[in-house]
Amino acid sequence: MTTIKPPLPTRTLDSARRLRSEMTDAERKLWRHLRAGQLDGLKFRRQHPVPPYIADFCCIEEKLIVELDGSQHTVDADAVSTRYLEAQGWRLLRFWGNDVLSNPDAVLEAIWNSVGRRTLTPTPLPEGEGLKS
Repeated sequence: MTTIKPPLPTRTLDSARRLRSEMTDAERKLWRHLRAGQLDGLKFRRQHPVPPYIADFCCIEEKLIVELDGSQHTVDADAVSTRYLEAQGWRLLRFWGNDVLSNPDAVLEAIWNSVGRRTLTPTPLPEGEGLKS
């Protein structure tokens, strides 16, 4: 059984396209790590419409939205959008853009951990496996 999705309003599509072409430095940096399944094969979309909002990064398979907040964000507006999207079944992770720029590994690890993946640090092999000295 296939579901038919109504088309998105032209204004929403135009806004998403514009946001993709005008990404912030933090968004560009994070996108370099998320694109093409580089984070454990997870497929992320950037500036993806989730009406009535446009998510900075969205992994549909995991129902996960990653938002990068900057000076244009307000706590009240972010709280409203977070409540709405969570009520629709999405999980949201919010990071400051400065966190992505200054410590991208910590941001990536938080995203990784949020989907219940194993830790990014390698675990030692069980005793008796691996190279013998």
